[in-house]
Amino acid sequence: MSVGTAETETETPRWMCEACGWIYDPAEGDPDSGIEPGTPFEDIPDDWMCPICAATKADFRQLEPGEFPED
Repeated sequence: MSVGTAETETETPRWMCEACGWIYDPAEGDPDSGIEPGTPFEDIPDDWMCPICAATKADFRQLEPGEFPED
């Protein structure tokens, strides 16, 4: 009898850089920029920049569930 299990989201929101299309996946983080795996996008410092094109955090948008591109 696990109450509330169905309400738990299994898909972590991912964020896409609108300038270059790079996707921030919280499960992977951005270790090269000091962002550890498991860091939610909201917890990234405001001065962090896209590792590909140096766009600001404000240039990212949250992807909708199922919108994450498949490799």
